Amino acid sequence: MGRASENIKNKTESKEQAVFLRKKVSLLQTVSFLIGTIIGSGIFISPKGILINSGNVGTSLVIWLACGILSMLGALSYAELGTSIKKSGGHYIYLLETLGPLPAFVRLWCEIIVIRPAITAVVGLSFGRYIVEPFFAPCQAPALAVKLLTAAGVSLVVFVNSCSVNWTARIQVVLTIFKLAALGLIIVPGMVALAQGRYENFQNAFDSSKITLDRIPLAFYSGMFAYSGWFYMNFVTEEIINPERNIPLAIISSLIIVTILYLLVNVAYYTVLTADEVLASGAVAVTFGDRTLKGFSSVIQILVALSCLGAITGALFAVSRVFFVASRENQWPTLFSMIHIRHHTPLPAVLLMYPLVILMIFFGDLYGLLNLNSFPRWLFMGLVTFGLIRHRYKQPDLHRPFKVPIIIPGIFTAMCMFIVVTSLYSDPINTGIGCALTLSGVPVYYLVVCRHQGPAWCRKALYHFTVKLQILMEVVQQEIVTY
Repeated sequence: MGRASENIKNKTESKEQAVFLRKKVSLLQTVSFLIGTIIGSGIFISPKGILINSGNVGTSLVIWLACGILSMLGALSYAELGTSIKKSGGHYIYLLETLGPLPAFVRLWCEIIVIRPAITAVVGLSFGRYIVEPFFAPCQAPALAVKLLTAAGVSLVVFVNSCSVNWTARIQVVLTIFKLAALGLIIVPGMVALAQGRYENFQNAFDSSKITLDRIPLAFYSGMFAYSGWFYMNFVTEEIINPERNIPLAIISSLIIVTILYLLVNVAYYTVLTADEVLASGAVAVTFGDRTLKGFSSVIQILVALSCLGAITGALFAVSRVFFVASRENQWPTLFSMIHIRHHTPLPAVLLMYPLVILMIFFGDLYGLLNLNSFPRWLFMGLVTFGLIRHRYKQPDLHRPFKVPIIIPGIFTAMCMFIVVTSLYSDPINTGIGCALTLSGVPVYYLVVCRHQGPAWCRKALYHFTVKLQILMEVVQQEIVTY
């Protein structure tokens, strides 16, 4: 009996000392991560994208609600995938498991060269601009000051993600609270004004004279972009406590909260500002703050900046796990599947995007590159939910703790493909470039990934380089399987 107890104790101590990604993310932290990554800078700065393409206030509010519902369909589909496929990696691992290695690698390729560095740099520049501008008002903030502060903010986020999962989760909770406070500073004055009888901006809310049907899809694109981020917790499935319960709960509750908040914020905007004032504003939240908070409008700017920082924190935490999983699946260099021996974070995967983001902050044509993202983003999300349908028929006996009606992924797949086709029609140049960059991953897959053995000298050089970096970073392969 004593020997058995000692063996159990030794196994427990051995597991505590082992290097692997631990389940440290609770339900509250999961909800905070999702709300913090969904609500970025868009709802504060440019809701006019939906208004200008929808034609009137009433239709724009309907589109905000419809985008929330459509996002929920995608989120429910991802919740099923997250509870039946227990690996981290999100889009990448679901494509790998349902449609095969080629589409999974092409999605990974797009994440690295098209999507992630540009989005992180643009959101980071929003952070830098809204922190710096109050100190230079009414003059324009110097571009170099904005870029330097942006680089400092991104560096801080990378440092925290490298050091501790717990720190990252706690900081994200705090930043989400600041984000909700910013929304509260918009919603409360707006609702007070509405209660005082200020309905004049909602008269003729559905005036059809300015509606053009061919622009409605563009309004939906802007709305769906504002809701994007609901899929990030599927990237870290292996680190979520009780994922079979917490993933569906977190995704559903987060999207309900965000949809309600988005509707209330837009009603507040239109209560205080006319449609023409919204369209003329470069940053609607700041214009709103100038009108309602008088001398305290700079508070909204600071909170918007913290909102952007929260979006970067959550996205980097999630996306680094994609590179970690891709390396583990032998589609990316071995170094990126290694974990720091003390901090238990995937340090090489966290650091991978850092130099690219910094380069784009200082030298990149960011907004031009962002326009290329619509094609790969919606194409691969549609392929993921199509893969769910195929997975149902190929593996009908697989245990699925959370299961949605097949019509839900069907509708979401059709919607994603509709957005892809619409973007080809409305912006053929940028969409064509995005398509070309996406397809560039195909020859890379066949030339590099399929020939992973390579020449002996190349394998030897890569091995020695990996060992040197492994020693420098103090990282090793994961010692316990977490899926």
